Amino acid sequence: MANPFRAFLNIRREELPLSLLMFFYFFLVITSFWILKPLKKGLFIDYYRDTGFTLLSWNMLASQAELLAKVLNMLVAMIAVTVFTLLARRLRRQQLTFVFAAFFMACYVVYSFGLRAPAGPAVWTFYLLGDLFSTIMVATFFAFLNDSTTPESAKRLYGLVGLGGVLGGVFGSTFVRVWIDRVSESGWLWICFGLAVAIAGIAAVAGRIVDRDPPPAEAASEPEDVPPSDGNPAVEGAKLVFRSPYLLSVVGIVGLYEIVSTIMDFQFTATVEHYLSGDDLRKHFTTVFSITNWTSMLVQFFLTSFIMTRFGLTPALLVLPFAALSGSVAFMAVPALWIGSLLNTADNGFSYSINQSAKETLYVPTTRDEKYKAKAFIDMFVQRFAKALAVAISLGITAIFTEFGSLRWLSLVTVLVVVIWIFAARFAGREFRAKAG
Repeated sequence: MANPFRAFLNIRREELPLSLLMFFYFFLVITSFWILKPLKKGLFIDYYRDTGFTLLSWNMLASQAELLAKVLNMLVAMIAVTVFTLLARRLRRQQLTFVFAAFFMACYVVYSFGLRAPAGPAVWTFYLLGDLFSTIMVATFFAFLNDSTTPESAKRLYGLVGLGGVLGGVFGSTFVRVWIDRVSESGWLWICFGLAVAIAGIAAVAGRIVDRDPPPAEAASEPEDVPPSDGNPAVEGAKLVFRSPYLLSVVGIVGLYEIVSTIMDFQFTATVEHYLSGDDLRKHFTTVFSITNWTSMLVQFFLTSFIMTRFGLTPALLVLPFAALSGSVAFMAVPALWIGSLLNTADNGFSYSINQSAKETLYVPTTRDEKYKAKAFIDMFVQRFAKALAVAISLGITAIFTEFGSLRWLSLVTVLVVVIWIFAARFAGREFRAKAG
């Protein structure tokens, strides 16, 4: 068997400067995300933990109210797609990073004051901001990366670059776990402000390297019927997607994953809410997130590059659905605190590592418009629409079956969705081999 370390470190000398810069870029983005995630989730769940949230005459649990916030994220994503597409017409790579980093820096300043004595509107909008950060900044990062590599170099580089994100998750979640009781919400936001400044600086240096030595011409030529750049920015990416069976298979992978992930996250949150409260609840969230990110790091270090270079993209795309399938079956059998908590690990431990690297590699042999506009539509709108669909399923089942034990039956839905997801991943893998040659 080939040495996994050799596969991981198979990077050419001339590729190393850009690889390391993108490694640290992704590290800082995901560190910020994992600082924001437990803050927004813990604040939201704790705010409604005792009183619940009343929608018309329905008094919802905190975990059910969080599902409504995920629906609102779809509306925010629609706006984000439009803004991203408009900016991508004129800006690329480091320029997009500068714009979005500045936006989030301004938000951090505002919420550093707004969360000192948070009311309902601040709790809801901060939750939406946390999701918007991951949506915008991860999409911006991978648009930059995919626009700077070739299909062949992607197989070598994405293992190392993806490790930057995984280590960012480990560092961010562990850092929060250790300091959660010693740093205020405002303090965490000022830390994120500093990270945003560093992200913009790294992007500036990486952009100069790519501008000096740009990648070869795009593997796929621009089709004649690509929508004009002055078309409707809200639907420009969608038109590109629906013209391409290959991109539709990527839609399947992203959308089906989000349905499974949203249901599993609801089961995880509802399980923790059922067993714990107050400080124990927040500490449990940070503990689980830390375990998840350590798992993700090990997967990224030992498996991602090894599987992608030795066995190809299709096996790499199949690791996450089989992990989700295993976790769902286990929770359906035993809906206990740590089984429910490890749903988060079965999902994000593989999603943020091997699946992220494999999924993003699918975009490399596409046109520039597809890298920026179609990808923005998929990563922002499709992702959030799938979440909204999963929310409807979760709320529908838990409104009818109110006992905690009924949560296990949501796993039947995830099992069925995973089967379809596997077929989409296999098709995308075959098409990638044909496009990449």
